[in-house]
Amino acid sequence: MSNQTEKLTSIKSAIENEGASWQAGSSDIFELSQEEQDLLLGYIPGDDEPSLEEKEEAAQANFQEYMVMLASNKAFSAPSSYDLRNVGGKNFITPVKNQRSCGSCVAFGTIATVEGTIRKMRNDANYAVDFSEAHLFYCHARAEGRRCSGSKGGWWVPPAMTAFKSKGVTDEAHYPYTASDQDCTGLKSGWQNSVKKISGFKKLTSISKMKDWLSTKGPLTACYTVYSDFYGYRSGVYRKTAGATQRGGHCVSIVGYSDSGRYWICKNSWGTGFGEQGFFKIGYGQCGIDNEVWGVEGIVDSGTLTKKVTGLWANSSTRNAFVYLSGEGWKRISNKNDTNFYIMLTYLATAKGMNGNATVKISNGEIIEVYA
Repeated sequence: MSNQTEKLTSIKSAIENEGASWQAGSSDIFELSQEEQDLLLGYIPGDDEPSLEEKEEAAQANFQEYMVMLASNKAFSAPSSYDLRNVGGKNFITPVKNQRSCGSCVAFGTIATVEGTIRKMRNDANYAVDFSEAHLFYCHARAEGRRCSGSKGGWWVPPAMTAFKSKGVTDEAHYPYTASDQDCTGLKSGWQNSVKKISGFKKLTSISKMKDWLSTKGPLTACYTVYSDFYGYRSGVYRKTAGATQRGGHCVSIVGYSDSGRYWICKNSWGTGFGEQGFFKIGYGQCGIDNEVWGVEGIVDSGTLTKKVTGLWANSSTRNAFVYLSGEGWKRISNKNDTNFYIMLTYLATAKGMNGNATVKISNGEIIEVYA
């Protein structure tokens, strides 16, 4: 019997003995060596953050407090269950990605939350959005001395969110992700034209507030302790077994929850071969998952973009005109100045007629300049 087979048998026995409600099985992730598995992590608590152990204690306290609230029949504004992958038939969550052998999970968990938030805010499950984890990690985290592994391996959420707010992140096409340390060397020409920023982010520390956020605003970025048995997760509601050993910290995006099952639904960054097509369920209060989480407050609709013009609507008598930019949606043409309004309208109409791109400067959702 191989070592991995013995480990899997041990995990299954522990699940059965403890009456746990999840299933273990082999996968590409489980078959990796311990060293290779450790490279799939990447969350380390910041200097002003609690340790992994302290996060777990706080999460358990949060869970107990929430259970008291449930037992008291206290009214909650959020529904008892919610899944951003199926809101009236709409899936607001972007596809699962794979960080591979680099401790870049904070970048993946952060971007998954931003992408899902944009779709939820627009109420558009098909809105094309795909940010570059490479830009966030290999440029912004790298500037702070972070790396894929080693003594400088990993990152934590507040600086990732701060970088997204202050510097912005380009799209995947302008910096495709590969799993190896890079000194921001993969940016492609024109990347600045696809940079987006968030307007702010917020930390939440109670389960009820987390539910409210998920059901009204979008996903949440969360970090937790990974134990040895988690690599064998296949389905069900994960709860750590007694004999599992601590392996390190990891970050994901929470995309839903269930009060009846008392669990969170999380989007992982280990590819679709892990768990439930790349997602997993984890019990409330487990492994520090809900000690503290972060939500994105909004997206800054400003910047310089080069996009194809695919739609145009105008009423010249009132200087009221909108263009549809591919991947961005409808944008109003500023009418603060007659001359500039007609110059921009003519330029954008020409671009549409030629089925071509237009380079525009946007401020708070309004086109204020065009560039020939």
